[in-house]
Amino acid sequence: MLLEQALRQTVDLSRPLRVLDLCAAPGGKSTLVQSLLTEDSLLVSNEVIRSRAGILQENIIKWGAAGVVVTNNDPRELGRMENYFDLVVVDAPCSGSGLFRREPEAIREWSPENVQLCHQRQQRILADIWPALRKDGILIYSTCSYSVEEDEEILDWMMDELQARPCRLAMDGAWNIVESQSKREGYGYRCYPDKLKGEGFFIAAVQKSGGDAFSYPRQKKQGLEKLSRGQVEELRPWIVEGKELFFFRHEGLVRAAPARIAEDIVYLQSFCYLKKAGVLMGQQGGKEFIPEHELALSVIAGRQLPALELSREDAIEYLRKEEIHAEQGGRGWTLVRYQGQNLGWIKILPNRVNNYYPKEWRILKRIP
Repeated sequence: MLLEQALRQTVDLSRPLRVLDLCAAPGGKSTLVQSLLTEDSLLVSNEVIRSRAGILQENIIKWGAAGVVVTNNDPRELGRMENYFDLVVVDAPCSGSGLFRREPEAIREWSPENVQLCHQRQQRILADIWPALRKDGILIYSTCSYSVEEDEEILDWMMDELQARPCRLAMDGAWNIVESQSKREGYGYRCYPDKLKGEGFFIAAVQKSGGDAFSYPRQKKQGLEKLSRGQVEELRPWIVEGKELFFFRHEGLVRAAPARIAEDIVYLQSFCYLKKAGVLMGQQGGKEFIPEHELALSVIAGRQLPALELSREDAIEYLRKEEIHAEQGGRGWTLVRYQGQNLGWIKILPNRVNNYYPKEWRILKRIP
């Protein structure tokens, strides 16, 4: 919630933006940020740790937005995209003292040496990603640490080494958020569990003073296999009307993204490992189009598609990947919904119904 306040007070959210959530897993910040952006904005959600990037991708898929790219890259690699992003969010790895109340394990892992190690890591991350921020762009920095070394001292370091300009935020006094000031007169905002409902948290915003305007480099090679006009027309019945989309094929599967960010995806793939770009629609070719689960959950899924509304009990069985009964007419690929929200696909055949909910996502425990 405090991140939203920082964005609203420092960034013009009414215009298209290129945004990077650098340390994004498991995805709570990314989904929040995406909900604040315009439809033709681009959000890059990055997670450097491969094992955590998977859960980030899953949560972005469940969110359903089309203008999101999930990457699994080191900040140094992303920093090569000079002057590209309007906004960078860095929820930096930290010593975790703000989580002492919630996670006793954090107390056992904490030490002054770990604070210094995190301080150095935070400097490296910020130095690596700073070139990717455009002139006058905003960087939001946060930790769940109380240590001055990881908070106000990092803020001073950004002002000294990166020539960052501090941004002061307006906080409602009723929120009981404590404003702190660094030695170089940077502004930080601290949340303490005894003063508000939440865990320990620090956040600050700075603005970049140097840098240049961004322009796309001339691409020697397209890099993405675009679909033919005929192939695109075959997909029209599967998507909502009125969406301007860019269709491309990657590893044999069709993907779709807002047309406005097509050039961005081409540019990004020259620097990043793309775990997810736009919406994975499915497999085209052969006798029929085979839709992917990601399409069912996305905002581009056609409202005119056949759909079956489930009861709560049937919805849970579907999410357990159990057999679903569909007695009312219809054949073929069908969306299943609960209270109007798409859950995924089934395929209705003459003698059975196939449940296509992803096996790795299924509910394992019985829910009363």
